[in-house]
Amino acid sequence: MTAQVLAVIIFIVMFALIVADKIERHIVSLGCGLVMLVLVFGICMRSEAAAAETLSLQSFFVPNFWFQAGETAETSTGINWATIIFIAGMMLMVEGMGHSGFFKWLCLEIARAVHYRTIPIFITFMIMSAALSMFIDSITVILFLAAVTVELAQILRFDPVPMVIAEIFCANLGGSATMCGDPPNVIIGTSLGYSFSDFITNTGVIAGISLIFVILFFYFSYRKELLAGAEGRGEIVYPNPREAITDKKNFMCSSLIFIVAVILLITHAQTGLTVATIGVFIGALTLLTAGNSALLLLKRVDYKTLLFFIGLFVVVGGLEQTGVLESIADLIARLSGDNAMLMVAIVLWLSAIASAFVDNIPFAATMIPVIRSLAAAQGVDLSVLAWALSMGTDIGGCGTPIGASANVVGISVAAKNGHFIGWGRYCRHSAPATVLVVFISMICIYIRYF
Repeated sequence: MTAQVLAVIIFIVMFALIVADKIERHIVSLGCGLVMLVLVFGICMRSEAAAAETLSLQSFFVPNFWFQAGETAETSTGINWATIIFIAGMMLMVEGMGHSGFFKWLCLEIARAVHYRTIPIFITFMIMSAALSMFIDSITVILFLAAVTVELAQILRFDPVPMVIAEIFCANLGGSATMCGDPPNVIIGTSLGYSFSDFITNTGVIAGISLIFVILFFYFSYRKELLAGAEGRGEIVYPNPREAITDKKNFMCSSLIFIVAVILLITHAQTGLTVATIGVFIGALTLLTAGNSALLLLKRVDYKTLLFFIGLFVVVGGLEQTGVLESIADLIARLSGDNAMLMVAIVLWLSAIASAFVDNIPFAATMIPVIRSLAAAQGVDLSVLAWALSMGTDIGGCGTPIGASANVVGISVAAKNGHFIGWGRYCRHSAPATVLVVFISMICIYIRYF
């Protein structure tokens, strides 16, 4: 009992410090993870086995860690090293693409294709934000997309804020469609043994349906603002997309590597390559083709996020080893009774509401053992609960400026260029859109699985 109480206290302290944002979150998670190992596993439980299982270092030596994707779910407790390695590899690939000017070139080419008209740019950039976020981290997508949007707004003389808000929403929505789109999905997929095709054929369908309604929603919400800001442009000098390419050789190499990554992810259930193997391969390929820029790309990798994940997994592992998460699963089971539809609704809406105010990454990591216990105890299909958790965490984060990392990045880019986005302006349209998509997700899950 003492171990459980202490584990909960450590978890709450970690969450509070992350939300307060006074200390860098990787320091918070690593510190709390170390306290969990010493106080809970070492002093209270006196269990070396629990600590070893949480650190999960033995997973590197298990053949299924590198091959035969979809069969690692039973060993995915504690630190999910497959998630860490995969994200690190994708980070290297994205840095290579950004260094060559790929993202800015793509944005300018699309803007030119629609003849630099504001409304078509608005719609196509929303679609592009969702499409890119299916394969690339949404933070990176918004970082480049918001910057180009602000640049185009200065040239075409329209207010970029509506477009940035819509792009942020679509980035999170697109990320929900695939296993590699958003960090919560990577964690869900690697922990429960689901493949890229599992996500694209389940959450991908829901995201695709939702995207249609989201585009219509934001179009009618912001159409007047965009048209009003674009009036009386006068003579404009349009940018040349080719000028965005800083290195043609690296541009071609990074584009080919991106295509290879997409193919490997789509086929990894058939080839037997796990996401850890794909991450290592893509990262190594990026460094090999980068030449003299390899060291620069290694320096640009967001190691703080990777360290944050490691500490987070240790803390969540403490909750799992002490039985706290099993108790939470029992509570949800009692609330829903034998009603599987109610259970799905609780997981979906609880995830969405929580993710609107706290980081959706630790929440998703916390809920995975919970839904695993629910499925085992109540006989509910685990995959249905997984899709509900995925949509809830990914979309719930859209509701507020702090709900997801992509939101914070997009708002920061706009603010640096003199376009402040407060809670009121952000939530006025994003909050209703979030409720709309969560409701659509619930209806889609009910229709398809019940």
